[in-house]
Amino acid sequence: MIVNKTAMRLTAAVAIAASALAGCSKGSDTVAGSTTAASATAGGCADVVASSATAVAAATDPKPAWAGPTTGPKAATGKQIVYVAQTLTNPGVAGAAKDVQDAAAAIGWTARVIDGQGDAAGISAAFGQALALKPAGIVVGGFDPNSISAQITQANAANIPVIGWHALSDPGPSTTPKLFSNITTPVSAVAKISAQWIIAKSNGVAGVVVFTDNSIPFAAGKATMIEDALKACSTVKVLQVENIPIPDAGTRTPQEFSSLVSKLGAEWNYSVAINDLYFDNAGTPLRAAGKDGSGAPFNVGAGDGSAAAFQRIASKQFQAATVPEPLAQEGWQIVDEFNRAFNNAPASGYVPAVHVTDASNVGTSTSWDPANGYQDAYKKIWGK
Repeated sequence: MIVNKTAMRLTAAVAIAASALAGCSKGSDTVAGSTTAASATAGGCADVVASSATAVAAATDPKPAWAGPTTGPKAATGKQIVYVAQTLTNPGVAGAAKDVQDAAAAIGWTARVIDGQGDAAGISAAFGQALALKPAGIVVGGFDPNSISAQITQANAANIPVIGWHALSDPGPSTTPKLFSNITTPVSAVAKISAQWIIAKSNGVAGVVVFTDNSIPFAAGKATMIEDALKACSTVKVLQVENIPIPDAGTRTPQEFSSLVSKLGAEWNYSVAINDLYFDNAGTPLRAAGKDGSGAPFNVGAGDGSAAAFQRIASKQFQAATVPEPLAQEGWQIVDEFNRAFNNAPASGYVPAVHVTDASNVGTSTSWDPANGYQDAYKKIWGK
C-alpha cells in the first residue's frame, strides 16, 4: 500500500515537472499552477521545477519508516529535567514542551516547564529559575543559547547537561555553546523544502512575501535560507520581507496582510513564514480584500506545524502547506538524549527527516506524528 501511494506521488511529481519543461508558467492562480506555458528566462527554471517536484513528492510521504536509534542505555532513575521555553505562545515550543513531559513520564522522570515569555529578560530569568532548581538536565526550548552564554556556562560547570530544541541551526552536539545535542530537523532542509514547494506548485513563477522574526537569529537565518532557495528559479520573486516578532504576530499580522494586498495586488500569490502562527489571523484581512481561502496568496509555514495550521490546510482556509516538526517524536528524542548523557553515553546522532503537509496528505490529522513505532523503540531501549 505504501509503495503504491509513493508511486502515485512520484507520478504526480513527474507530471508537474513535465509541464514545466515547456517553460515556466505565468499568472498562476491555483496551487497546482497554471498550465499556460511561457518561455523560461536565461538559464531556465524547468530543471529547478522538476527537481523541486521530486523533492516535494518524497517529503509528502505520510508513513516514513523509523530510522532512529534502536539501542542505548537503560533508563536512569529519579531524574528531574526543566524545559525553558522561548515563549509558550509559539505552538511549536509549547508542543515540544508537552511532549517532553509525556516522554519523561514514560521513562519515570519529572519535567517542569518555565516560560521565557518571548524576550531576552524573560528568557534569562527563566533559565535562572531552572538553574536554581538544580535539575538533572535543562532544555533550551526554541531560543539561541548564545543569548544566555554565561548561564549556559554555569550549567556546564555544574555538570548539568543542556539539550537544545530548535536552539541552533544544525542538529547534534555543539561545543560553542556546549550542548549535549540540539534536536531539530536541519533548518537548511526546512527552508529549502518550503521554497521547493512554492517553486513546484507555481511552476516556477511566483511573487512571494517572507515573514520572519529578526530578533531570533535562528529565525532570521531560516528566512535568508528560504530567500536563497527561492532564487534558484529566476522567475520566482521575493516581493517583500516582513519582520514581525513572534510575540507580536497575533496583533500585527492583520494590518500587515491588509497593507500587503493594497501594495502588491495580484503580484503577491505566495507567502512563506518561519512559523505557522503568522497565518493565524490572516483570514479576516484576506476575506475583506475579496480573497478566497483556497486561492492566492497560498501561505506556507516553514516550521512547527500547529494544529491550527493543519485545520486551515484541511479546510482550504488561507494556508496551503506547512513543514511540520514531528514534535512528539522530538520530545521523546530529547528524553532519550538526556538518558544517554546521564549514562555517560554519546548522543544518538539521529536527525528527523523533513516532511511537508499539504492538501494531498493532511487528512483529518492535526499534527505531524510519523506513527512509525518510535515510542515502542524508545521504551524498549529504556527497558520500560
